Amino acid sequence: MAPRRLLPALLGALATATMAAAAPAFAQASEQAVKAAFVPKFARYVGWPPAAQPGAGQPYYLCVIGRDPFGALIDRAAASEVIDGHPVAVRRFASIDFEAVAGCHLAFIAGANDAATAQMVEGLKRQAVLTITDARNGHARGMIHFAVVAGRVRFSIDQGTAAGRGITISSRLLALAVEVKP
Repeated sequence: MAPRRLLPALLGALATATMAAAAPAFAQASEQAVKAAFVPKFARYVGWPPAAQPGAGQPYYLCVIGRDPFGALIDRAAASEVIDGHPVAVRRFASIDFEAVAGCHLAFIAGANDAATAQMVEGLKRQAVLTITDARNGHARGMIHFAVVAGRVRFSIDQGTAAGRGITISSRLLALAVEVKP
């Protein structure tokens, strides 16, 4: 190939390779943005027992426990949510501190590995906290569990576990789930 033809071919190959390498990163960022938008909205479709309701002037606390895959995305999504006059506030914890997380209403849990995530979910089982997990972080499941199905962010719901903790989930949210465990 002549030098003049080689340069456009090389630049074309480089651009294709760059776009192909960037596509998974963009898809991952887009996926995290969708999940970050979902999480605070779940509070609109959930009822907590009276003792777990926020007091007058208090927010619903959305806690990110373990690894935080969302960063500022979830802060922005939560800032626009108000449920029954209560804002949604984000709190972050590197691990479960049972005293600190006692005030959480929703908890996105992402341990360093599947066993750590399962341990964190198990640690919250006596509290009226809507637990949320992600298939990207392993098989451990919270009451709501994200997964990517056919290229779309979807979720399943464990209604039985939620009901066992006094949490009710609206039929409107249940209708959006790909799977509902009774």
